[in-house]
Amino acid sequence: MYDRAMTRLRTLTLLVGLAVLSWGAAKADGGPTVVELFTSQSCYSCPPAEAFLGELAGRDGILALEFHVDYWNSLIYGAAGKWADPFSSPAYTERQRVYAQTIPRGRVYTPQMVIDGRMEAVGSRRGAVDAAILAARKAPRAGVRLAATPAGGLEIAVDAGAEGQGVVWLVRFLNQRSTKVLRGENKGKTLTNHHIVTELRRIGAWSGAPLTLELPELRLAAGEGCAVL
Repeated sequence: MYDRAMTRLRTLTLLVGLAVLSWGAAKADGGPTVVELFTSQSCYSCPPAEAFLGELAGRDGILALEFHVDYWNSLIYGAAGKWADPFSSPAYTERQRVYAQTIPRGRVYTPQMVIDGRMEAVGSRRGAVDAAILAARKAPRAGVRLAATPAGGLEIAVDAGAEGQGVVWLVRFLNQRSTKVLRGENKGKTLTNHHIVTELRRIGAWSGAPLTLELPELRLAAGEGCAVL
């Protein structure tokens, strides 16, 4: 489901997306600016960035997603021991590593925010993130429209675009969860995370021509959202 080779395509980094925060809700335009936070519940410096992502998730025109990496899970923090982030996945670590190879001066660290797949900034540095968001809005993007089908599924329409080809991904996420951390660098803290990615699934390929896809049996649970990239 996670195709490294296709992820390397420059056009994938356009990340044209649209959040569906409640089933049946959709917005028809060129899509929001996508902000991806790479984080871990075992990272002491990550909570401020996670709080900032929660604010970004409430802004118009922004699709904020939280990817929990797994490379912190095995690190031991003195007597506090180690903490395995329950939302972490090696696939999200791999996604961050690919970005490090495709974004100029890219690197792997937490908390890192990647904006529209083109730029990155320390997730707690609000000024740098806001500047990157403003710059990303000037880049071209294809229009993405979502609509509920009569049978209760989801129809996805991608407009023609000027830049080559790419991959269409479905992202499922939890709107918000709070976790009491029992060990590791954040031992004793209750962390609240927002738009926590739980699934990243390839659903199609885009050649630059108009494309329509249908997910006939997509269902969202209470407190769950989805996005199309």
